[in-house]
Amino acid sequence: MKRRLLLQTPLLVAPAARAAEPTRVVYPAPESPLDTRSHDLVALLRTTLQRTEASHGPFELLPAPTSSSEDRQLINMEQGRLPNIVWASSTVEREQRLLPIHIPVRRGLLGFRLLLIHRDRQAALRRMRTAADLRAYSLGQGPNWPETQMFRQMGFQVQTGSYEALFRMLINGRFDLFPRGVNEVFGEFAARRAELPELAVEDSLVLHYPQAYYFFVSRSNPGLAERVEKGLRLMLQDGSFEAHFWHHHGDAIRQARLSERRLLKLHNPLLPPGTPLGDTRLWFAPKTDQPPRKR
Repeated sequence: MKRRLLLQTPLLVAPAARAAEPTRVVYPAPESPLDTRSHDLVALLRTTLQRTEASHGPFELLPAPTSSSEDRQLINMEQGRLPNIVWASSTVEREQRLLPIHIPVRRGLLGFRLLLIHRDRQAALRRMRTAADLRAYSLGQGPNWPETQMFRQMGFQVQTGSYEALFRMLINGRFDLFPRGVNEVFGEFAARRAELPELAVEDSLVLHYPQAYYFFVSRSNPGLAERVEKGLRLMLQDGSFEAHFWHHHGDAIRQARLSERRLLKLHNPLLPPGTPLGDTRLWFAPKTDQPPRKR
């Protein structure tokens, strides 16, 4: 009898031993203590993983142990190092190297650009009327940002520097304009205005070019891509994707007053031909998409 009980014991504990290990999802660490650009994307990623726990099991979500530039993040991920998921602007070359999830995580909002400037330039910029006028001014961008190549291909003079250095370079006259996404510009300005009192958000213009900003994973990790895409599509179906967008970006869109600004349309030569521009659910349109009224 004792021997029979001992033989049965492993069968009683085997289900617990087979419990699924959490899916470990490691995202990019911020580039500086003032870098809050990606709080909305961490929240979105967490929601997609929560929405797929029933089908894909538990998860562990945490930042990479060290910060790095976007280009280095993509290289590390491609080579099997951390992070194992990255958010980034799409290009043909990136979509060939990596596995994109073709749902723009900010509904293209990053392609609506306001300008950080030295406040002394404001009067001159109010007289600007065309994209050709804009080319008289130099721009600041990160050295490996796709926008750097995009602006140069459009005929702009672009100076480059690290993310934090760009704000001081602007004030010190190293370049004239620092285009920032509507979702970025006001937080960046507020975080640095005390240290850089000459910094200002230009008040009359908005640049726009189509931009796809996706989650990317390594081509060796299709399971994670499938899970995140499923979570995003569940959010699209029940309206929580749009609710997330307005929760995180509604205040900035209101503050931007896009309908009161002169729109300068630009071409994005880096946009992959398969970008789902025809699916209107995925893209922010200022004329038709209005933020909910605040109660």
